[in-house]
Amino acid sequence: MKKDIGSMYLDELTEYITSLGFPKFRAKQLYEWIHKKYAMDVEEMTNLPKDLKEEISKDLISVKEEMRQTSAKDGTIKFLFRMEDGQMIESVFMRYHHGNSICISSQAGCAMGCKFCASTIGGKIRNLTASEMLGQIYLAMKLTKERISNIVVMGTGEPLDNYDNLIRFLHLISNEQGYNISLRNITVSSCGLVPKIKMLADEGLPITFALSLHATSDEERRNLMPVANRYTIKETLDACRYYFDKTGRRVTFEYSLVRGVNDSEQHAIRLAKLLSDMHGHVNLIPINAVAETEFSGSTRESAERFKNTLEKKSINVTIRRGMGSDIDAACGQLRLKHAKD
Repeated sequence: MKKDIGSMYLDELTEYITSLGFPKFRAKQLYEWIHKKYAMDVEEMTNLPKDLKEEISKDLISVKEEMRQTSAKDGTIKFLFRMEDGQMIESVFMRYHHGNSICISSQAGCAMGCKFCASTIGGKIRNLTASEMLGQIYLAMKLTKERISNIVVMGTGEPLDNYDNLIRFLHLISNEQGYNISLRNITVSSCGLVPKIKMLADEGLPITFALSLHATSDEERRNLMPVANRYTIKETLDACRYYFDKTGRRVTFEYSLVRGVNDSEQHAIRLAKLLSDMHGHVNLIPINAVAETEFSGSTRESAERFKNTLEKKSINVTIRRGMGSDIDAACGQLRLKHAKD
């Protein structure tokens, strides 16, 4: 079984290297090859001795590109990456005027079962390791030859259902001896695993937390999201208040607009009431239609009306800019299509 050196902290890597009989300074060299130069193969590591490369090749987990789709409209790239065990995961590379963003996956498949999402069709296969999460970012930068300044953990999977690997990933990607991105430039999205939201708050990491809310009543939320059978909206919002109190970071509330289901003016009024004291921000997302579900996204006009109603109630709100609308941009779409082919 591989030891997965790409998921190791520097002190763990040092212990690993010395256990093989090599000097400590080789650990720092190896750490930089993985986290600063994004080496996916030991043959790229030119200043390491051959006998060390032979040893570590057994424990280096690599991520490889399977295919990609590039939007003719805005240059958004949807990558399908292959893991060493053959599992496929998706990442989306997006170019904005303020810098490049990437949306990465945290699991192969998803166990949450949200009714309008392609990611959950087929269920959860397994968690991704920290190195497999990092690998999506590192490989995207190697392939595009562009730096990434914002990271969103909002692709396939429920990040808080892969908690330990997520926390390890966050520490590694922000480490000053590695990629050294500010934690303030990272968003982690969850459908609302209440105990884990509180655990994340207690970590003291200044990331942005985003809650996938998508409904204004428990009954409606249960119809869309099975997680609502475990936690009420009140319990979930209380956890978000706890997060804000502990971190001082305002919560983003993701609200996917599903045509004829949750996009009426009354829904907007109820949402404004729910969030009136939350110090948060609402991100409205007209969903991408998925052939395997009966749901479709709201019209632009409906989304604008919904936004205007929230603004009149003093709720901070934006409509997410649609990126990659001419490719399989919705979470899980490309992976599902590839599996069928």
